[in-house]
Amino acid sequence: MSTPAPRSPAEAHSTPIDGVDVVGALSPSRAADFMACPLLFRFRTIDKLPEPPSPDAVRGTLIHSVLEDLFDLPPERRTDEQARSMLVPAWERLVEAEPMLADMLSPEATSFDSWLVSCREVLDRYFTLEDPTRLEPAEREVYIEVVLPSKLLLRGFVDRIDLAPGGLLRVVDYKTGRAPGALFEAKALFQMKFYALILWRVRGVMPTVLQLIYLGSGELLRYSPDEADLIATERKVNAIFQAIRRAQETGDWRPNPSRLCDWCSHQQLCPAFGGTPPDLPEGHVDVENLDVDVSAALDT
Repeated sequence: MSTPAPRSPAEAHSTPIDGVDVVGALSPSRAADFMACPLLFRFRTIDKLPEPPSPDAVRGTLIHSVLEDLFDLPPERRTDEQARSMLVPAWERLVEAEPMLADMLSPEATSFDSWLVSCREVLDRYFTLEDPTRLEPAEREVYIEVVLPSKLLLRGFVDRIDLAPGGLLRVVDYKTGRAPGALFEAKALFQMKFYALILWRVRGVMPTVLQLIYLGSGELLRYSPDEADLIATERKVNAIFQAIRRAQETGDWRPNPSRLCDWCSHQQLCPAFGGTPPDLPEGHVDVENLDVDVSAALDT
């Protein structure tokens, strides 16, 4: 008897969609992949090619875990010293869940020590931006989803939702990289508007503030959406999915070379670098089943 494939984090949380002929599913990360490079989207979503986790990505996962656990403690214990003490136990739990990470960063290696120092520095920077003793998040690592009138399912994981008196919502996301320049802020905010759209459609409440916390550079990016923003975002995600549909029907998953290629794990298979993509999986993937995984892990 064959072993069933493990469920994605999204599938573990998703509720059955009864009586709705859903055309597909999309997360902000996979939508961003397609906008950046259709071929990258294909490699990740259709070919499901493995990507070795990078130290930067694992750092992001570790910091997210510590910050989530920090808010389980009473306010007076949410200190920088306490957070630093949680790093190694969180790392050990991460390796227990993902043993392959042990090969990338062995505690016996000198590089592990310097990597762990960099994690502490990123974590310390959080305390220069927020005072967790004065915060009481309403929800953390919350899975959200909605089916749009177009029958496209949107879903994702939100790092934190803060609820202010009067029912005002603040949506918060931690990033362990550096804040983008002014020219790239719109791309950074797309993910947050995606979340805001889901929350608005599901809860009937417009998030008041979308806040990105960049721990790599110690900066905050805040944005207050309005109804026009979220309607435009809904049009955009529908257009992205239609473009994915066309690429699936035509087989045209063209690369889009950019500076992001420097961090791509698939250069050897990319025509832009002289490579040849693998044949599409047998049977390919029906557009109706383009069900995009949403991973809460390895997020930088």
